[in-house]
Amino acid sequence: MDQLEFSGMPRRLYSCTPTRLHSWLDCPRRYRMTYLDRPPPPKGPPWAHNSMGAAVHNALAGWWRLPLAKRSVAAAGQLVGQGWIDNGFADETQSVRHRQRAIEMVEGYVAGLNPADEPAGVERTVATRTDTIAVSGRIDRLDARPAETGAVELVVVDYKTGRHLLTTDDARSSLALALYALAAERALRRPCRRVELHHLPSGQVLSWSHSDESLARHLGRAENIAAECAQADGLLHAGLPAQRYDEVFPPRPGPSCGWCDYLRHCPEGGAAAVTRRPWDGLGQ
Repeated sequence: MDQLEFSGMPRRLYSCTPTRLHSWLDCPRRYRMTYLDRPPPPKGPPWAHNSMGAAVHNALAGWWRLPLAKRSVAAAGQLVGQGWIDNGFADETQSVRHRQRAIEMVEGYVAGLNPADEPAGVERTVATRTDTIAVSGRIDRLDARPAETGAVELVVVDYKTGRHLLTTDDARSSLALALYALAAERALRRPCRRVELHHLPSGQVLSWSHSDESLARHLGRAENIAAECAQADGLLHAGLPAQRYDEVFPPRPGPSCGWCDYLRHCPEGGAAAVTRRPWDGLGQ
């Protein structure tokens, strides 16, 4: 029996993460395959650059969880080695080479940290809601730092391990970082306006300080994207015929399709991009 809807009842919030919203913007077909199809289509092989990134993130999180006396540079490198993920590499030789690269990257980064600067959170999940959405996500690191006013402010830190250099615009325009800042501020009841991208391969720190207005713009953008997602989700759940899938969830083919987990299921993507090998994202 269909559930009755009564006038004046609150509308159900759309639950999402920044990753889910970005997936819709990038390609509605991939969004459908990832979040709605049950069972989801089989993915392609794992990506070596994702394995490396996960190992680095896990090691940095584990380093902050060590007792203060054990937070050494060598310990950080050991954590990378202990938690190394072999998936996606061409062979053992390539895996070993990039494991050593990751160890050196993490040790170099940790050498510039003060082990006693205890973060306010590591791999911390934060969430907030509005009248239309409930958004959540996990922050790599949440710092508590003295502000110019003398108060303590929160800073969202996001680790990046990709080979491409970043700019301040990447920090300013990041929907995820803005939503994390907003959620952290509301949850911990402390100001949180500064967001930072820490690019480990280059040692760059790209930062941006949001205003009330810029955070509100990002939140409004998230609500608009979520409204599109919710409408499309509703059509599928209501029994959208398969022949209309591309009408509601159209593909957006382009060069980046070569990196899509579902490329084998997408003729348009296959025609638009070069198929990438699992280790192509590592660079040299």
